[in-house]
Amino acid sequence: MPHRDDLVPQPAPSPSAAAPPQDPGRARIAIISAGVGAGHDGAAEGLAQRLAEHGFLVDRHDFLDLLPARTGRLLCGTYHRLLTWMPEGYQRLYAATDQAARPGIGWRALFRAAERRTLRALAPGTRAVVSTYPGAGQVLGALRRRGLLTVPAFTYLTDFSVHALWVAPGIDAHLAVHPVPAAQAHARGATAVTVAGPVTDRRFAPATAGQRAAARARFALPANATLTLLVAGSWGVGPVRRAAAEIHETGVAVPVVVCGRNQALAEQLRRDGIEHAFGWVDDMPGLMHACDVLVQNAGGLTSLEAFAAGLPVASYRCIPGHGQTNAAALDEAGLAAWIRDPADLGPVLAELLHGPRGENQRAAGLALHRSAPGPVPAIATAAVATGPLPLPLPTRSVRPAPKRLRGGRRLVLTAAATAATVSLGVAAPLAYAYSEAPARFTTVAHYLDGDGR
Repeated sequence: MPHRDDLVPQPAPSPSAAAPPQDPGRARIAIISAGVGAGHDGAAEGLAQRLAEHGFLVDRHDFLDLLPARTGRLLCGTYHRLLTWMPEGYQRLYAATDQAARPGIGWRALFRAAERRTLRALAPGTRAVVSTYPGAGQVLGALRRRGLLTVPAFTYLTDFSVHALWVAPGIDAHLAVHPVPAAQAHARGATAVTVAGPVTDRRFAPATAGQRAAARARFALPANATLTLLVAGSWGVGPVRRAAAEIHETGVAVPVVVCGRNQALAEQLRRDGIEHAFGWVDDMPGLMHACDVLVQNAGGLTSLEAFAAGLPVASYRCIPGHGQTNAAALDEAGLAAWIRDPADLGPVLAELLHGPRGENQRAAGLALHRSAPGPVPAIATAAVATGPLPLPLPTRSVRPAPKRLRGGRRLVLTAAATAATVSLGVAAPLAYAYSEAPARFTTVAHYLDGDGR
């Protein structure tokens, strides 16, 4: 989603900071997301707004800040660089970790290292915790299994496809936005899978004729042309220049490109002759009002926002990993056409803009937002029925080491917590090198991730 996240992750308040004072008349719910891209934070933001409207106090936490020794920021940067420099290697690494029976030893050490900070971040009086990021769900599930977290823990599945890390033993319920990801989560053994529906900003709604004209004037877009909105996430990654040029060459629509924080990409697109190229856009509802169809490459929250705005959606030149699995799931759900062949780009865009395929997708997208109650009722019911977290919090099994051992233990924890990062940094180049030998790579990746026996 190209309008909520910064390319360079900014430090958040320390999770050990003092919790805000409690309002004894209102129940408290914590949401843990992650500043990786913008979809996880965007879902958390929408969920927090809905919970607040229902009278809850909401605390927000970034999972990256709950990891030790700035490992979270290192992971985020590594992920961004892999998507930018080695997309093929990242695709193979994503697939290999998705096939593992459980997280590798590096990931398990990383999650275990976050447990104490996670408990300390939860304010006394918290009645439920919701994760919108897979790593946070893994930590919450482990704490629930060991009895250290005594209130319900939910995972809100923000993607349309469900990677193995999304499913965590110990989580009380997994909430999905659509039956397709719900079925995938169920097949992976997720607990209490519920189709809850999406949450998006209410400004994302079908445009009136007046709103459309005003938005085009505000963004200096042609008043009468057919416009394709091309988005590439908050990082502006993927073959965006190629996709923009190909949309232009179809003659079906004028490309309007949002590059997120990748200002260099926006400038390059303008040099390429793409007139309407934007960097960061704060008013994405307005820009969607101005356009006729959305083309995306990641399948995240921006797609859900486009559905709410009544735009037909196409997936094209998707980024590796979740970009491609989300495209497949959205296509299966009948919500977004997945264009795999560039020769099909023009015909499919024409169908979405002027044919029954577009009308069907618009109807399905709007129905998605109207057919389910959203995740708030399930969370609220559990929160109201649950006693609050006590004071002090039960951190006995993750207590700090004795003072004489603390320095050495810190080094061990730091090394263990970076194991997952090392696996990304080492396995991805190997994945690229072994691109002609998938079976051989899978063995290597599982070994690096701790599954080698």
